[in-house]
Amino acid sequence: MNSSAKASPWWTPSVHADRRPFLIGRNAIQAALRGFFAREDFIEVDTAVLQVSPGNEAHLHAFATEALTTDGQKASFYLHTSPEFACKKLLAAGEERISCFAHVYRNRERGPLHHPEFTMLEWYRAGESYESLMMDCVRILALATETVKTGKLVYRGAESDPFAGPERISVAEAFERHAGIDLLASVAADGSTDRDHLAAEMKRVGMRVADDDGWADLFSRVLVEKIEPRLGFGRITILDEYPISEAALARRSARDSRVAERFELYACGVELANGFGELTNAAEQRRRFEIEMSEKARVYGETYPIDEDFLAALSLMPEASGIALGFDRLVMLATGASRIDQVLWAPVAEVGR
Repeated sequence: MNSSAKASPWWTPSVHADRRPFLIGRNAIQAALRGFFAREDFIEVDTAVLQVSPGNEAHLHAFATEALTTDGQKASFYLHTSPEFACKKLLAAGEERISCFAHVYRNRERGPLHHPEFTMLEWYRAGESYESLMMDCVRILALATETVKTGKLVYRGAESDPFAGPERISVAEAFERHAGIDLLASVAADGSTDRDHLAAEMKRVGMRVADDDGWADLFSRVLVEKIEPRLGFGRITILDEYPISEAALARRSARDSRVAERFELYACGVELANGFGELTNAAEQRRRFEIEMSEKARVYGETYPIDEDFLAALSLMPEASGIALGFDRLVMLATGASRIDQVLWAPVAEVGR
């Protein structure tokens, strides 16, 4: 077969027949997770896709659109990159345990693990620690594999046992173990970072450093090249305590002011979820958003608005923990699919091909 030949569309009967077992598995896992949250006394909520701000993380790219008011005036909106702001407003309104299966949208993302439109499963626990989310994750991953009767998570030949006790490791420990770098030596007590110190550490261990790399660029390079490919093999990994500068929506750790209550969940080298002890200080949240948008302007030449309603709601929001899990990725690993489009009922059309 000519390697340049165009693949058959997803709606071709033969292609759909190959994909269908994964899709049926998707439905079964979603039903099982809805049952899990119902048993835990969660209320399932639904949030608007159109938002005045898509989120304020420097390296997330949104889809922009334009609304017309009843008198024909134009107003800018974005497709949300996460239902997070709306969910936190619901916590401010008085809800205590909420879950949400949300279609979310991220530009500049497409590949085996990325799709411009995908499903995010988010859930929040008011008055509970972020460690409670870690236990949720362990139970959810086990339930997913039980539901489709695989009993394990699989990706590219690697396996992870969701029934084995998870590995919990801090980001600083992972940098030391897998890259030989003392990460927190480049982070001050107030959370400010020393780019030159981290760059010197990376050069010492033979890693590439560019003159225009900021501290965050260097951090991400170590994480992607040295850390993530070693996480979640044999058993799932909880990567905990991110530097405060890499956790714009999480509260500072009471144990170490240099890090935040943020963790990510990995299986087979794949990131599945991102959880926080939620930041509820509006002034601090604004400051962090402004830092993120300054970085976005530096790197990409654009910024997104700040949702003032969201900052106002933080004054009413209780202490809480919350998490976002890539539902499609979970389905992939539980069913053994190799690409995200295999577990999407109707993938987004590819352009520019």
